[in-house]
Amino acid sequence: MTRAWRLWSVILAVAAATACDGGTPVPTAPSSPSSFLTGMWTGMLTIEREGEATTVGPTSWTFAVAPGTNLQTFRVTIQSQHPWLPVSTTVTSAITPSNTPPARISTQGDYVSPRGCTGSLLSVGTVDASRLDADFSGVDCPTLAHSTFRGHALLTKTGA
Repeated sequence: MTRAWRLWSVILAVAAATACDGGTPVPTAPSSPSSFLTGMWTGMLTIEREGEATTVGPTSWTFAVAPGTNLQTFRVTIQSQHPWLPVSTTVTSAITPSNTPPARISTQGDYVSPRGCTGSLLSVGTVDASRLDADFSGVDCPTLAHSTFRGHALLTKTGA
């Protein structure tokens, strides 16, 4: 009976190992949760300054979820090819009231100005699964004339 028991134990062990691919499971890192906002958005940035003509230029904003924020806060890399505001910066955005579209979006932060100072920007608007429509304003170099600006950012989602 002992020999039969050992044989049966070996058969069960081999069957269990075969069912599990015979190996030890390899732990994997948890995947980062994603949001409808994650990825690249491209479009146009319109800027108005007192006493100056309104100008328009292309821009791209790339959104990445900030960890631990219920998919409502993002690090945003803004690349602007606007003729008056050709900057690259990383700022912060938040969406409310939830992490699903449509949502209100607020974006703010600082940038290194092409005029040799630190500027600040603020954008507030709405976003859905494919379109971001927001006011865009800020102060470039406070010591220079016409450094306060306002305008509009209109973007569409172009990539994940």
